[in-house]
Amino acid sequence: MSKTIKQTKTKNSTSSETPYLSVDERSAKGRALRDVAPRSSHAGWIPAKNRRDPVDLLIESNAGRLENLVPIRFGRMSESPFAFYRGSAVLMAADLANTPTSGLRVQACGDAHLMNFGGFATPERNIIFDINDLDETLPAPFEWDLKRLAASVIIAAKHLDFPMSNAARLVTDLVQEYRERMTDYAGMRALDVWYDKIDLQKYSDRMGDPEIIKELKNRLKLRIEKEQRRTAPDFLYPKLVTHQGSRPMIKDEPPLIFHPTAEQAPGLLDGYSKAIKEYRESLPDHMRTLFDRFHYFDLAEKVVGVGSVGTRCAVMLLMAADNDSLFLQIKEARTSVLEPYAGKSLYKNNGQRVIVGQRLMQAATDVFLGWTSGISGHHFYVRQLRDIKMSAIIDDWDPAMMRQYGRMCAHALARAHARTGDAALISGYMGTSRSFDDAIGEFAVEYAAQNQADYRTFIKAIREGKINAVIGS
Repeated sequence: MSKTIKQTKTKNSTSSETPYLSVDERSAKGRALRDVAPRSSHAGWIPAKNRRDPVDLLIESNAGRLENLVPIRFGRMSESPFAFYRGSAVLMAADLANTPTSGLRVQACGDAHLMNFGGFATPERNIIFDINDLDETLPAPFEWDLKRLAASVIIAAKHLDFPMSNAARLVTDLVQEYRERMTDYAGMRALDVWYDKIDLQKYSDRMGDPEIIKELKNRLKLRIEKEQRRTAPDFLYPKLVTHQGSRPMIKDEPPLIFHPTAEQAPGLLDGYSKAIKEYRESLPDHMRTLFDRFHYFDLAEKVVGVGSVGTRCAVMLLMAADNDSLFLQIKEARTSVLEPYAGKSLYKNNGQRVIVGQRLMQAATDVFLGWTSGISGHHFYVRQLRDIKMSAIIDDWDPAMMRQYGRMCAHALARAHARTGDAALISGYMGTSRSFDDAIGEFAVEYAAQNQADYRTFIKAIREGKINAVIGS
């Protein structure tokens, strides 16, 4: 008897007309895709003959950014090949478009390097580990995220002076973790996949080194306690706020925190009322009740990150009472670097694109997530500032610690892809052998060499005065 069951489509149904297939049937369809794109086709990296000059692409990516901040962006990227990789997602997006794909699409992060994962607090105040930067999110082939993550491991390992033999093992272990986690998700109930999360305070790894996990938990405990202190209103408010008379204002610390002029921020003249109203309307109804308790007091531009430098980012101060503050981070949302190659976003506002992607990929999201647009037409998304957000600090790591962290990132990425793609199809395509792991590992090693070459070209352009970089900001 056939296991295929036709879905019933009613007048109000939003389900597709695609027939129901069992897990085994979908897995078999995934295996069949190897005939079109063999797993071995992902191995290695050969630049396209018409590959663009990396410096020209980076200069083009500055279009629409705040010109006075672009040298800070390039200065931060110049610090190391790893920093350069973090700030050059636009280069890899163009390169990935010329690599073989399985045809299996997910909601992709678009910039899935090691430093874009981390811990943060859920609305229930649990601390989970997940992807924490989704500025470039867009539906795209699942391999693109995995290849960017894998290459970042090799580049980070070189940054820490690990032997290449160790780096190669780290990346194949990461891909194996992704593949095996995807196999687990393929056999899970849909709701169980959706509810799954990586709880940092209960973290375990069946294949991890118990001593390394113990050390990791001790580090996490200290980091969580530190971030809880840093996020507390009694810490954050005096650090960021000064008073002009009785009115609280965000402290200026130019060039990284500064108040814009009316020309730079047209909404300044009316207290950003239109943008705040649009943001409020993007919140769920029940969150508007909470948001309405707060009143706008001030906004200042705030330079953040590496790749984001030069985009319009700000911090907003709102107050519900004299000792009851809320800081919101506002980030400009530009067109995803994946869009020229993966297809146009369904959403007119790129802030909405980011927030929808975040809600799809993360196990839990900030209660104040929303989007808006400025009078000048720029798109923005909004979230709480900090709120126990933790990024990795890798400078003192050894290969064993890097291995464990890489496995955590692979787990988080597999969970996000399983939520938004078909885990059985992806698992079937990757299979149970090491063929896919080895292919992605080989790609990562060779693409890391490409990143090194692009970095040298970038540094040469700075030295020759083709681009301006402010070092140390």
